[in-house]
Amino acid sequence: MRAYTSAELAHIRARQGVRPRLLVWIAARNRTTGALEAAGFWSGDDDTSFTVGGEVRTYHGAGPLLGMDDLTIEVGLTVRRINVWLSTAAPEVLNAVMGYDVRLAATEIHRVLTDPLTHQPLAQPHRIWKGWVDGAPRVTPAKGLNGGRITLQIASASMALTRTLTAKYSDEAMRLRGGDRLFRYADVSGKVPIYWGEKKVAPSSGGAPAASATPAAPTSRPLPRGSDR
Repeated sequence: MRAYTSAELAHIRARQGVRPRLLVWIAARNRTTGALEAAGFWSGDDDTSFTVGGEVRTYHGAGPLLGMDDLTIEVGLTVRRINVWLSTAAPEVLNAVMGYDVRLAATEIHRVLTDPLTHQPLAQPHRIWKGWVDGAPRVTPAKGLNGGRITLQIASASMALTRTLTAKYSDEAMRLRGGDRLFRYADVSGKVPIYWGEKKVAPSSGGAPAASATPAAPTSRPLPRGSDR
């Protein structure tokens, strides 16, 4: 159940009407530097700043956000996907989607309730979706026509449960966690010979490596009679 603030409840009970707005926040990777850079879009008219989780974010307006699929509340770990449509008429959209690597980019969708008369938000935005970009097909209109758009296919956060162990614990993945190099030799593990209790013999002059010398097993002898061992 969605929890509303006292200001939102008071406005709703006054039956003055509300105007919900959608906000989309994408953290994509810069193709040149490899650093994560974020961009926001919302269904308003102008660029506006909103406070989300104690962080001030700037969302581009001017109609770049056309809409999204209806949300369905479900219980379980099924990976769900929704589509968010962005207008290619906004240069910010083209820069974010075409100029950056949006594959598996972390995405958050919020909804904010605004006053239909003053257009001011009644409270801070509520998060309604969190996940990763799983596709971004682009529709290009015919020459001389408008209506181009980019569809962001956003998978739910349950997609993290489908990652394989290689993706979780590879050297490349671990280096993203503060430069951890624990798995730097994971690809050659088990392929390098290790001599335990054996003498390593140098290769012979013919070039073929000589077999390692294994120490002879100790000879056993019977215990004397009367021994309790």
